[in-house]
Amino acid sequence: MRLSRFFLPILKENPKEAEIVSHRLMLRAGMIRQQSAGIYSWLPLGLRVIDKIGKIVREEQNRSGAIEILMPTIQSADLWRESGRYEDYGQEMLRIVDRHKRDMLYGPTNEEMVTEIFRSSVRSYKDLPLNLYHIQWKFRDEVRPRFGVMRGREFLMKDAYSFDVDQEGARRAYQRMFVAYLRTFERLGLKAIPMKADSGPIGGDMSHEFIILASTGESQVYCDRALLEMPVPPEDTDFEGDLSPMVNAWTSHYAATEEKHDEAAFARLPEAAQVSARGIEVGHIFYFGTKYSEPMNAKVTGSDGVERPVHMGSYGIGVSRLAAGIIEASHDDAGIIWPDSVAPFDIALINLKVGDPTTDAACLDLLAKLEASGKDVLYDDTDQRAGGKFATADLIGLPWQLIVGPKALAEGNVELKRRATGEREILSLDSALARLTAPRA
Repeated sequence: MRLSRFFLPILKENPKEAEIVSHRLMLRAGMIRQQSAGIYSWLPLGLRVIDKIGKIVREEQNRSGAIEILMPTIQSADLWRESGRYEDYGQEMLRIVDRHKRDMLYGPTNEEMVTEIFRSSVRSYKDLPLNLYHIQWKFRDEVRPRFGVMRGREFLMKDAYSFDVDQEGARRAYQRMFVAYLRTFERLGLKAIPMKADSGPIGGDMSHEFIILASTGESQVYCDRALLEMPVPPEDTDFEGDLSPMVNAWTSHYAATEEKHDEAAFARLPEAAQVSARGIEVGHIFYFGTKYSEPMNAKVTGSDGVERPVHMGSYGIGVSRLAAGIIEASHDDAGIIWPDSVAPFDIALINLKVGDPTTDAACLDLLAKLEASGKDVLYDDTDQRAGGKFATADLIGLPWQLIVGPKALAEGNVELKRRATGEREILSLDSALARLTAPRA
């Protein structure tokens, strides 16, 4: 992609309304544009990021056995009246009346709708377990939207819903999602720590928030330092097997959100092991039993011939929120530092002398070869000065910068910069291509 043909509205100055790093950098890098309080358009650079995040989330959900569907954003209020939540949900729900005077709403979540889909199609325990998920836009009318997409009113979310014949089956579903979440965040370049979270009126120990540590986090969190070094389950994890040892290895260490923090238990950790920090929630998994299946009559016939309400859980990941969370965890004074897996482009190809026949030809040759190898390349073919080009490349945070100028090119060389470390190398054209097209470790 040529930068001269790409839509990248860079801002030179820090926006006054941006309170945290991710909001400031997303606006400056031309990823988003605010349309109203808490509502943003996703511009090409930002859209490429959330598409890549969504792809990883989708792959790990599919690997765990979840099945993708797509539910609408607009829901009937009647479903929420069945569950008893319509009047209770509060002013965060955007209520709508259609032209036929029917009460509708813009979905803040999808428990009711997915329960209706389940009850209309599944009758027997033989069809369980089942986990249905989708990646869809949600709306919650926050009283004070802030921090850009970190706490917006409209957001893209992956929400999954498991259905099992009993609590034991539900626990296995919960463990599958627990492991899938660890793998997902690892692939996104994040160290997300599962922390015991408030289970609400259901109670029990099956509720965890997945937290990344960041100074701008909204809440205080507490954990054992050992969790920062815990290995993530491998790619070949058998999701049909017993995952409890993996889950127990994580949950045996102290980790809790502020609401569930036990000061006495935390104090029993060695002082060097105590981590008290700010955290950003990027995922939440939750078992709620028959809270929705009972009032909405979502039942299956068991092996004994008796009908029972199914046990359910819900599992959320904020896809659009993650774009901001990754920036909070990975940036420097010059701009964003994207992990390779979600970078909007893999490489910034920088032409230092546009219009020079030799430099132009070398850049076009490199562009063709890199794209043929499957790399996403943003080719800076603009007439901006070199300093401006470097500043743009650092700001948008692509993992590699391949710098082509007449002086180095006269000796058959180019410069390669790794954005994450700032390391620079002078390499031959062939060596640079080999480095950039080598398989990732």
